[in-house]
Amino acid sequence: MALTTELRSPPQLREVAGIPLQATTVDNWSQIQNFEAKPNDLLICTYPKSGDYGTRGEQDLGLLSQHGLLTSGTTWIQEIVDMIEQNGDVEKCQRAIIQHRHPFIEWARPPQPSGVEKAKAMPSPRTLRTHLPIQLLPPSFWENNCKFLYVARNAKDCMVSYYHFQRMNQMLPDPGTWEEYFESFTNGKVGWGSWFDHVKGWWEMKDRYQILFLFYEAIKKDPKHEIQKVMRFMGKNLDETVLDKIVQETSFEKMKENPMTNRSTVSKSILDQSISPFMRKGTVGDWKNHFTVAQNERFDKIYRKKMEGTSINFCMEL
Repeated sequence: MALTTELRSPPQLREVAGIPLQATTVDNWSQIQNFEAKPNDLLICTYPKSGDYGTRGEQDLGLLSQHGLLTSGTTWIQEIVDMIEQNGDVEKCQRAIIQHRHPFIEWARPPQPSGVEKAKAMPSPRTLRTHLPIQLLPPSFWENNCKFLYVARNAKDCMVSYYHFQRMNQMLPDPGTWEEYFESFTNGKVGWGSWFDHVKGWWEMKDRYQILFLFYEAIKKDPKHEIQKVMRFMGKNLDETVLDKIVQETSFEKMKENPMTNRSTVSKSILDQSISPFMRKGTVGDWKNHFTVAQNERFDKIYRKKMEGTSINFCMEL
């Protein structure tokens, strides 16, 4: 880990309203905020590493995001949505690697087309993706009453997944030791800010807009039931055979072997999967292999304080 730390330069993150974001995203903030959503857009929203199985300079951060590597938390739900949209047609879902099928709206790396420009070039209906908290979302999404699909994962597993992602990700700052990362995550000093604020914000908005709020753990426990929810939310009606096929094709085992979803096409200089695979475990409760008893007790105390007054309940193990 020491060698990796020496090779990586300090993070190129800047803040917008107190939320740490990529410097290139902040530079392009006006274009992002002025994005024109359409009423039939579907926006997939997650905190980083919330729906996942498992830095150098500004230019490299942009390269990372071009590959969809900062947005990997949406991988699982992206594939589910795409399979539903394509009526279970596997070949159509292999038309491109997953990170190129749904533009990431806050991505920017001049002179290449930004996420906003890629979205503009897409025919409707569009499926887009973001990690932005509610207060930073372009206003046109709310004004046009778009559909939002939010996937939340319990904070402890999310922290573990994000930590390992930063360990193997050569384009992100080294996370340091687990103890150091525990502090960074808990204090919201990571990309896209605080998990607590992010989840709470979307949860509190779910009854005011067309938001389907899903839990990662529920999808793991009963994928068919949750995929049916997504299907109905998208206004689709697929028969049992197609549904069963989608369940099978979006399983952890299938997606881990699928080069369209497992990021195996990405250079080792960007994602070093010898350190930690992109699709790592896909389990619920892996936090127990990382949290010490003292850390767990401390985190539970912080969690109760930060989530006080919210009705959201997470499953911590299956």
